[in-house]
Amino acid sequence: MTITTKHMLTFLQVLSWVIFVGVCIEAGGILFKMIYTLFWHPAGADFFWDKADLSPLYHYDRSHFIVETSYMVIVSCLKATIFYLIIKVFYDKKISLSNPFNRYVSRFIQSMAYLAFIVGVFSHCGVNYTEWLVSQGVKMPEMRHLRFDGADVWLFMGVSLLVISQIFKRGIELQEENDLTI
Repeated sequence: MTITTKHMLTFLQVLSWVIFVGVCIEAGGILFKMIYTLFWHPAGADFFWDKADLSPLYHYDRSHFIVETSYMVIVSCLKATIFYLIIKVFYDKKISLSNPFNRYVSRFIQSMAYLAFIVGVFSHCGVNYTEWLVSQGVKMPEMRHLRFDGADVWLFMGVSLLVISQIFKRGIELQEENDLTI
């Protein structure tokens, strides 16, 4: 059995849905746990999210706890937004494989580039903030438990997608010139 483009796109659509649901659960869980810990039960910081023990940070200073968890929420929500856009592309059906260079695809790639870059920036800020807290003597969990690892990968992906979006813009210009010539 040969794997066709249609099979691959169907598989990628299902995979995108699974990842989207996962990052939405993560974003909602982190936000809920942050609010729950701040307003109802401070012991919620002991097992914050993904085995992250943020109780030393919570007891050190609540405002630092809010900043750290806000970085976590922002990064998770941006990741969910990226996968929402991917799913939206599948359902809008504005991508034509016979005419791939169109303004919709260009805007989609550009949006993905900016979002990936912003995820990288916020992840990097979260890493720096966590490292600063550690230098202040606060015991912090590993970066992977805080969902900040891979900031450099997100920045790299954002820049790469930005380059691809510029190539698509040029392709659209060439296609429009070619259409006017005919």
